[in-house]
Amino acid sequence: MDYMHRWLQETPDRVWLRDRKGDDFTEWTWQSAYDEFEAVAAWLEEEYGDTGTNIGLLSKNCAHWMLADMAILASGNVSIPLFTTQNAEISEYILNFAEVKLLVLGRAENWQSIQAVLPADTRVLLLPGADPEAGAGTNALRWEDIAARYRGQRAQHQCRPDEIFTIPFTSGTTGMPKGVMQSHDSMTIPVERAKEAFGIRPNPRLLSYLPLSHIAERQIIWVQSLFSCGTVTFNEDLSTLIRDMADTAPNMFFGAPRVWEMIHQGVIAKLGSQDVLDKMLADDREGTQNLIRAGLGLNDYDFLLTAAAPIPASLIRWYDSLGITLCEGFGQTEAMGLVVNTPDDRRIGSIGRPVAGVEVKLSEEGELLCKAAALSPGYYKQGDKTAETFVDGWVKTGDKARIDDDGYIYITGRVKDYFKTLQGKFVAPPPIEDAFAASADVEQLCLLGRGYSKTVMVCVLSPAAKSTPKASIETSLLTQAETVNKTLDKHARIGAVIVSQEPWTIENGMLTPTLKLKRDQIEAKFGERAQQLAHESAEKRSLLIDWM
Repeated sequence: MDYMHRWLQETPDRVWLRDRKGDDFTEWTWQSAYDEFEAVAAWLEEEYGDTGTNIGLLSKNCAHWMLADMAILASGNVSIPLFTTQNAEISEYILNFAEVKLLVLGRAENWQSIQAVLPADTRVLLLPGADPEAGAGTNALRWEDIAARYRGQRAQHQCRPDEIFTIPFTSGTTGMPKGVMQSHDSMTIPVERAKEAFGIRPNPRLLSYLPLSHIAERQIIWVQSLFSCGTVTFNEDLSTLIRDMADTAPNMFFGAPRVWEMIHQGVIAKLGSQDVLDKMLADDREGTQNLIRAGLGLNDYDFLLTAAAPIPASLIRWYDSLGITLCEGFGQTEAMGLVVNTPDDRRIGSIGRPVAGVEVKLSEEGELLCKAAALSPGYYKQGDKTAETFVDGWVKTGDKARIDDDGYIYITGRVKDYFKTLQGKFVAPPPIEDAFAASADVEQLCLLGRGYSKTVMVCVLSPAAKSTPKASIETSLLTQAETVNKTLDKHARIGAVIVSQEPWTIENGMLTPTLKLKRDQIEAKFGERAQQLAHESAEKRSLLIDWM
C-alpha cells in the first residue's frame, strides 16, 4: 500500500488501469481506482474482519481483477486466485481446502462447472462485466452496489510486510495443487531485486494478458505497475493479442515459450513462408525488422522475458534475426526473481545468472537450490511439504541443473519425472503412461514433452503386436492416444506417437540395472524427432505417428 499512497500523492490523476472493448477504453486513475477498491475494502472489513478470511477470485484479466485484489489486501484478508480454465474437481478441492467464504466472480468460462461444486456457505460477489445470470441461485451481491453504498469509506486495517495476503495454488507432480502462501514482502522484494536486470523505465506501458491468477503475471504486471507508476492495459481477448500489443507497445513483456512460438507462427503465416521473410531481410534488413517490430508492438521495449519452460534456441535466434532480444529467466511460485539473463549479458540455452542478493548451489543429486530474501512462507496447511521444500533458508527448486565456469545456470531436467510443456504447465508422465499402457500393443513406453508444444508417447511394441500389420498397429495406437487425451487437460494431451523398433534394455543403456527407464537417455535418442512431431501436431491439429 505504500507504493499506492506514493502515486496518490504525486500523480493522482495519472491513468493506472485501462480496460478495452473494441476501440473503446474504460480508464481508472490512481485516485479513482483507490476510491473504488477502498470502498469495497471497507465492506469486506465490516463483513469478514481483517484477520485473514480467504476470499476466492475467479475472473479473466480486467481492471476489476486488480481492484478486487487490492480491496481484499487492504481489508486484511487473503485472496485465493482461481484459473478460468480450471476443472471442477480442482476448483472444488481449493474452495473447500482453503475454506473460501466469498467468491469474487467476473467473466469466467468455467463458472457453470464451478457453480455446481461451490460450497453452500460461500457467497458470491459479481464484478462488473460478469454474466448477469452468473449469480442465479446464489443470492449474489454486486460490486457496483457495494462500491456505491460505501463510497468515501476506507478500511482501517494496517498492512504488515510479513502478512499473508494471497495464496496462489500451483500444481505438483501428482494429486491436488498446493497453496503457496505469499506475504507483502514475498510479492514485492523479488521485483525490487530484479529491477536492475530488467532496466524498466519510470511510468512504463504494460499489457496484461496472461492469467493474473499466476504469480508471474501478478508480479510482472501488478507489482511492477505499483513500483514504477506504470499504466496497465488489459488485453481484450487472446484473439486480439497482436492488435493490443501493437497499440500498447509495452515497455516490458513476458511470455512463456508457447506464446513466443505462437507469435512466430503468426508472423510466418502472414508473410506466407520463412523463405519470404528471409528474402525480405536480405533485401532490406533494417526496414523489415522495423516493420515487424512495429506490427508486434515490440519497437520500444526495455525487457522481453521468456520463462516458465525451456525455449528452443532456434526460436530465440529467429527473434534475434528481427532485432528482438528475448532473455530467459527463472523463478517459481515459491521463490520469484532469482535468475535471469539480460540483453547485454546473455547466453542462449541458459536461464542466466543469479540476480543480486540471490545465492545458488547444487545438491549432491544436482538439484538447483536457491537462497534469497522473501521466499514464500510455505505451503498453506501443509507443514510437511513446507519442511521438504524449504530447508535452512534454501528452497529446493525440483530442477536439475549445471552451472558453468562463468556462473550461468542451465536447467537439465526435473529431479522427479514430470516436466513443463511449452505452455509452462507441469505434466506428470506416470499417470498418462499408465493409461496408455492399457493398450495390449505396447510393452514399454515413455512420455516426452519438456518444452514441446504437445506431449509425445514413445513406445516399444509388445511381442504380439510385432506380428500385426503395421497399418492396424498405427490405427490402434492412435485410437489409444485419442482415448487417453479425453481424460487430460489440454496442455498434457498427446500429439504424436513414436514406435521404437528396438527394445529398451540394460545393454543399450535405456534401462538401469534395476530395470527402471532412463528417461534422459530416451529423450536423448528420440527427443529431436519427438519435438518436431509435437510442433507439426500443434500446427496440423492432428495426431501423428512415426517409427524409429
